[in-house]
Amino acid sequence: MLYNYMAGEKVSRLGFGAMRLPVLPDGSKTIDEAKVFEMVDYALAHGVNYFDTAFPYHDGKSEIVMGKALARHPRDSWFLADKYPGHQIAKSYDPAEIFEEQLEKCGVDYFDFYLLHNVSENSVATYEDPKWGMLDYFLEQKRLGRIRHLGFSTHGFADMIEGFLDYAGDSMEFCQIQLNYLDWTLQNAKAKYELLKKRGIPIITMESVRGGKLANLPEKDHARLDALRPGESDASWGYRWLQGFPEVSVILSGVSSPEQLEDNIRTFAEEKPITEAENALLLEIAEGLKDSVPCTACRYCCEGCPMGLDIPLLISKYNDFKVAPSINISMFMENLPEDKTPSACVACGACTHICPQNIPIPDVMKSFAEGLKSVPSWKELSRQRELAAEENRRRKLEGK
Repeated sequence: MLYNYMAGEKVSRLGFGAMRLPVLPDGSKTIDEAKVFEMVDYALAHGVNYFDTAFPYHDGKSEIVMGKALARHPRDSWFLADKYPGHQIAKSYDPAEIFEEQLEKCGVDYFDFYLLHNVSENSVATYEDPKWGMLDYFLEQKRLGRIRHLGFSTHGFADMIEGFLDYAGDSMEFCQIQLNYLDWTLQNAKAKYELLKKRGIPIITMESVRGGKLANLPEKDHARLDALRPGESDASWGYRWLQGFPEVSVILSGVSSPEQLEDNIRTFAEEKPITEAENALLLEIAEGLKDSVPCTACRYCCEGCPMGLDIPLLISKYNDFKVAPSINISMFMENLPEDKTPSACVACGACTHICPQNIPIPDVMKSFAEGLKSVPSWKELSRQRELAAEENRRRKLEGK
């Protein structure tokens, strides 16, 4: 197993992500605990020591199952990372209540690594709001030894990340970002990487193979890679690409099967650096996966838009949506004012006439608005979770 040092800890470069754990085949979405126990045992036996979960994963059950699986092994043989869900829409926020619940669910006295979950353009104001005192609370928990290392995760843009780091001062020891060879340009992950590198902040990667998209490439792309390294999986190419970045300390894999875990561990058993020619090929394959609207963000279209839409931003999100629709896109779009979303486009055509790339922008906005209907509503999911949390609090009070 390959290792790095992060915040003074010797961590496995492969991290065991618990967002996509295997479930029982009965359609109930119940986590298959026996299989998770088997995979955790295998991971630890092969040198993996970093395990990542979060409050909302598997509707709150991921923390419980991972805690039970890890508790069967010596506490000093593994690092557990958990996250505070300040990004979720709620009427109020109580970091102490959630934190105590997480410790109880995971069956631990402290978290080795703790993150402010998805600090983004939509949630950064909540995290920085003195009314909730989130940063102060978690820094106090760190002082008390209940958090050993504090950081944050983000899907936000580089300028937002920089602003949050300025706010947090030197308190953030690490940062988790979406980084892979597709998002290097699609989401401008390069800018985020360079920013964190400049600030000397260790990086943990999530969506390392884009939710499986880079682990199951089109046959023509797989054949080109297989010709260079016969027998290597598509996923291994994504992980080896990330291994080439010195600032990347941990590369998370959302583990969903024993077979996937075994392949991941083979990939992290030894260094096989990506060559310059191979890197160029991977970025070429990434371009072929995009099917992007060729917007250059010149912003000519914005000047005459009667609705004042940020058209380049919406097109950027649309391109991301076309590659892989996700709840993160839904979360971003639902937090825009209603009159600034794709559905607000009145199809006047003023933007199309001035666009140097001749993009049929009203058609793009219509397609995006229709496509968003197929993605789960982040606000509705947050509302359901808040109702469930209130019910749990009521039951606890009644039990007392």
